[in-house]
Amino acid sequence: MDFTHYTDGKPVMVDVGGKEVTTRIARAAGCVYMQKETIEKIQKNLIPKGNPFDVARVAGILAAKKTHELIPMCHPLMITHVDIAIVCDNNNSRVVIEATVRCDGKTGVEMEALTAVSVAALTIYDMCKAVDKQMVIGDIRLVEKHGGKSDYVEK
Repeated sequence: MDFTHYTDGKPVMVDVGGKEVTTRIARAAGCVYMQKETIEKIQKNLIPKGNPFDVARVAGILAAKKTHELIPMCHPLMITHVDIAIVCDNNNSRVVIEATVRCDGKTGVEMEALTAVSVAALTIYDMCKAVDKQMVIGDIRLVEKHGGKSDYVEK
């Protein structure tokens, strides 16, 4: 079997030099499950550390920009846009995070979107841990991607 990230048994970064520059967009999502009381405190701005959503948005944007520093085979990308949406889902006792990342480049931004969601979720956990020790981060996944060889949309 030929591996894309190994040559002669050694890890390598894929050479994307010959690829065409296209607009690449990826959207990822995830959740932080928490007690209903914690969601109520977020909505009433009663979390002792401050507004977790504002801090998580900044953390998610920063994480998308630094993905290549965290994931060994990711290329540094000139990201043109990052959007982090965070909403309370009271019915399911969770906070839902969605990240959309865009660039014009030779490789996709799926890892940047997934990293943004992951770090935003960790930030919400950090901001709320003083009031809820039972939070669970989960459901982190790619929702859709466009550009490059193939598109994907979650079913």
